[in-house]
Amino acid sequence: MSFCEIESRATKELAPGVHARTFWEEKMLLAYVEIAAHAKIPLHSHPHEQCGTVSSGEIVFCINGEERTLTAGDCYVIPGGVEHWATAGSTPAALVEVFSPVREEYKY
Repeated sequence: MSFCEIESRATKELAPGVHARTFWEEKMLLAYVEIAAHAKIPLHSHPHEQCGTVSSGEIVFCINGEERTLTAGDCYVIPGGVEHWATAGSTPAALVEVFSPVREEYKY
């Protein structure tokens, strides 16, 4: 896959109110994630490294017990194996995230 069109890509539901469009190659996966107002990404961890940026909206992230409110332009880095959760604010939020290695369950 060389060029991708986010809007024409089907979505995958990751949690209620959380939908992703993913694109991948051999060693990394890109996820464009749309989160409905007040939707929650439950506490979890995974062996994959994860980094991302908020492209719109507001979201509360908790990474390894440290909680912060992030808005458009803010970035985060989550090492593999670290517990984290997130909750969108009163308006929808959008994130652009990269995972390495590829999260096989995010491929579709």
